[in-house]
Amino acid sequence: MRLLVLVVLSVALMVVDARFTVLKPVRSQMSLVLMQSYWIADLPQRLYQGVASQFGSRTELIAENEKLKTEALLLQGRLQKLAALTEQNVRLRELLNSSALVNEKVEVAELIGMDPNPFTHRIIINKGEHDGVVLGQPVLDARGLMGQVVELMPYTSRVLLLTDTTHSIPVQVNRNGLRAIASGTGNPERLELRHVADTADIKEGDLLVSSGLGQRFPAGYPVATVKEVIHDSGQPFAIVRAVPTAALNRSRYLLLVFSDSRSPEQRAADAAQAQEAIDRQAADPAATPANPAAAHAPAAAPTTPATTHANPASAVPSRVPATPAPAATATRSPATAVSKPVAKPATSKPPAAAPATPRERQ
Repeated sequence: MRLLVLVVLSVALMVVDARFTVLKPVRSQMSLVLMQSYWIADLPQRLYQGVASQFGSRTELIAENEKLKTEALLLQGRLQKLAALTEQNVRLRELLNSSALVNEKVEVAELIGMDPNPFTHRIIINKGEHDGVVLGQPVLDARGLMGQVVELMPYTSRVLLLTDTTHSIPVQVNRNGLRAIASGTGNPERLELRHVADTADIKEGDLLVSSGLGQRFPAGYPVATVKEVIHDSGQPFAIVRAVPTAALNRSRYLLLVFSDSRSPEQRAADAAQAQEAIDRQAADPAATPANPAAAHAPAAAPTTPATTHANPASAVPSRVPATPAPAATATRSPATAVSKPVAKPATSKPPAAAPATPRERQ
């Protein structure tokens, strides 16, 4: 009787949990207890790794140190080249009046559990809602994309892997940009491309990267490598099978990608603002040469005052014969000297006034 009651109660709880969200807070609180059990279950391995690292031989440590130094040197060289390529990309995007790319923020997470159901491919990581994880957040390892977050708990999260039968991701061929949809097959070593035309330019060995369509996965991350392409003349679509680049069954440390959370409308508005700023910067240099042109226009204006001053200058020599006193001529001579530079634009009048003074002196 007790067994029957417990069976009925468990079935009722499963139905309520599957169809309603009433038990979601209870599940979140239960995850706190389960997290401790995960930590306890992983404790022997941690202790073994700690003891093994303490008793490692000196020669192995020296060899590993040299190897790590060499790898660090090679990575630094590659990083310098990547920095130069990044700067070049930024300059080219500025030439194209395009907005600059912002590097995604990532956070390291650790795998602490797996779903025991063989028909679903899900894992549990040690980062949850308190760490800023959101639903649909992409997860990748050192080789490529692994999946996305489908369930949040306070300190843990469940990740749906790419190979799950319910998961699909938009991809494109890195060689020619051909777009397709990669779907999970339930096999951790295989993906399938759906609805690829039989005449499509895709072949074995092509690298499939995320296309960024759907605004869920960031563009440019490796997803899979094409392993087999089967063409059937009687079918409109080819059968394309691919192998995931990520080590879905072997990776322990993962990366959570915090991509741009802006909506398409906000991105369009920001792009428009950036374009307006670029147009203003392009308009400022064009406005600076216009200022000198405007400055030259007033410079031509003094020609009219010069002609007005020419009239008094011509009037001054006319009064010179009326004053016979030498003192007056001495006072008038500086006036004539002053009037000559002012009357320069009038070329005919100053030469006529100049011979007048020597005649009067004679």
